[in-house]
Order: sequence, then structure tokens, then C-alpha cells
Amino acid sequence: MNRGRFITVEGIEGVGKSSNIAVLVEQIEKAGFDVLTTREPGGTPVAEDIRKLLMDRGDEPIPEIAELLLMFAARSLNVNNVILPALQAGKWVVCDRFSDSSRAYQGGGRGLPMETIDSLAEWVHGDANPDITILLDAPVEVGMARANNRGAPDRIESEKHEFFERVRACYLNLAKREPDRFVILDTTRSLQEVQSDVSLLVQQLIADY
Repeated sequence: MNRGRFITVEGIEGVGKSSNIAVLVEQIEKAGFDVLTTREPGGTPVAEDIRKLLMDRGDEPIPEIAELLLMFAARSLNVNNVILPALQAGKWVVCDRFSDSSRAYQGGGRGLPMETIDSLAEWVHGDANPDITILLDAPVEVGMARANNRGAPDRIESEKHEFFERVRACYLNLAKREPDRFVILDTTRSLQEVQSDVSLLVQQLIADY
């Protein structure tokens, strides 16, 4: 049995990850493949509990290194209990965020050493890396304006504009460093245009499978 494809979707808040993931999954299923969706932080019951700790705006401050370690603790659970078993069973996996989020948010945004993050990624999931990463991109002011319409911001969404500028810049730099893995889609266009590109991308992935 062939290993399934591992696809991750990345981007700052408000770039349309949820709606585009829905199209991505629909197109994969139409092609006759089993597909599993998951998210980070989260994906398993314990990992979802960790997500609540990370996202809730509680009274106790979370140090930057603690935030990073909690992200990777949740990732370890998701990789070992959800992602790898699905891939080994021949399913395609679509994950809303993965280690590139840690590089962008805790590395680019918080300023933690990229070498530390890369070492944790190697330790936690080894060579279980995405086959392709879709980076949904928009200027920070566009993304945050959309995100603000969704309701009260969580702990990370409450960061300042400059934080998200650093996150976005880091994402774009990661994509520049790994052009064979990243596909950047401009989400300032209409949803229909972006989703058309997602559909074409799926067709290409299936043709290459």
C-alpha cells in the first residue's frame, strides 16, 4: 500500500484556511482517496486540551519557551496518534498548521532561535514532513480585519500588528527557502479564484501520485 500524501496549510489569521481546506478535502475525496483532516495545536483529545491552555487568555503568563514546548508536545501526540497511522494506512492527511507555524510564530514572531525549533521538529517528528505546504498569504491588515469579524480574539490573535508582520515575513522566507515544497496562494483575490487554484493544485498532486 502506498503511503498517503501529507499536505499542510499555513498562513496568518484571516487568510481563509478553513474554507480552502474544505475545498482541498472535497477535491481529494472526489478523486477517490480517503482523506483525514487534523489541526495544530490539537488533533487528539489531549492535544486539544493543550490547545486550550495555549489559546485561552488566562491570568498566568506563558513564557515563550513554554509556548514552544507546549506546541511540540501537542504535535507529538498528533503525529504519533493521528498523522502517521493515517499515512501508513494509505490515507491522505490535510493538517491545518504544522511545524512551519512554530517557525513563523515562535521563531519569527517571538524571536526564539530557529535552530532550537528545527531541533525540536527533528526530535518530535523526524522525517514525517509535509509533501507539500500551501501558504495562504495576505497582508496583515487584510487578514486581521477578516479575523476580527469572527469574534473575540484568542491569546495569540491578540498580539500586536508588528508581531504578525514578523510572522508573515518568516512564512514568506520559509517558502523562498523551500520552493519545491511550498505553494503560495494570494488570498486577497476572490474566494472563487483561490479555490480554483486549490482545485488545480489537487489535480496536479493526484497526477504526480
